Amino acid sequence: MTTSRSGGGRGGPPPILYFVLGIGALWLVQSQWPRLAGWRPSLPQGLPLPSAERAGGTNPAAAFPPPASVPAGTTIRIDGSTSMVLINEALRSSFPAAYAGSAVETAATGSDNGLQALLGGAINLAALSRPLTAEEQARGLEAVPVARDRIAIVVGVDNPFRRGLSLSQLADVFTGRITSWATFGGVDRPIRVLLRPSVSGTSKAFRSLVLANGAFGSGPGIITMNRDATTPMLRLLGVDGIGYATYGQVADQRTARVLAIDGVTPEAAHYPLQRPLFYAYRKPADPAVRAFLGYALSPAGRSRIDQAVSGHKDPG
Repeated sequence: MTTSRSGGGRGGPPPILYFVLGIGALWLVQSQWPRLAGWRPSLPQGLPLPSAERAGGTNPAAAFPPPASVPAGTTIRIDGSTSMVLINEALRSSFPAAYAGSAVETAATGSDNGLQALLGGAINLAALSRPLTAEEQARGLEAVPVARDRIAIVVGVDNPFRRGLSLSQLADVFTGRITSWATFGGVDRPIRVLLRPSVSGTSKAFRSLVLANGAFGSGPGIITMNRDATTPMLRLLGVDGIGYATYGQVADQRTARVLAIDGVTPEAAHYPLQRPLFYAYRKPADPAVRAFLGYALSPAGRSRIDQAVSGHKDPG
């Protein structure tokens, strides 16, 4: 004998089960919502840092809001890293366009020289391709990260070597353990390594990223440039040289080729040779510095910075 069920003979869980499930769902939403509401996807490393991520979770843009105006005659003087030349140039033209009567003067003598000029009061901001040291912070300096940069490994456009290098091979070249292109299957020709001077923040960043802060090699095949400048280094590459530069400075030129490292080029989000770029100032920041940083961290300023870091020409 078959007993029929209510609801047209269709089976299913008893109503009490739906009630229990509903209570459980309500508890989940109420107890976990604060955590869920704060969730956000992480950005791939290597992209220019949005303002909320530029200082390890703090928001410099909130500390430096863009001003409505600046006094006529406001002048910002910047010196420091050659890696920030394109960023400085982009802001040198766009800041006065946004604030009539202002001016931006720039130089690029290396991160360390920029810091000395900042400490001596000769400039308002030091452009840095490395973080401040504890000693520099103790002397009253503060740094604001403004972008994430990539260090490109370059060879001359006529160099017959057409493959990439691994990070360990790159370290072996710059410490002098590998001295011939033939080691990588290239022409049997000595490798000429071109180094930046010690005042270069890019040099310090390269040592940290590639050599684990070890020393560069020495010998006749390893040459340190007299000044921290990219264009002279590119001209010296020839058919046997290798060097390094911020990617934005070499992305659109024709005298050198960028090598892939560990199979990826600087355009890739997971490219291994990345570092932040900073503007450093003396505390407390004066009104001119606050105005400039406020603009640099605003959407308009970040747009200019992102174009410079990517190597794209400023359309304005």
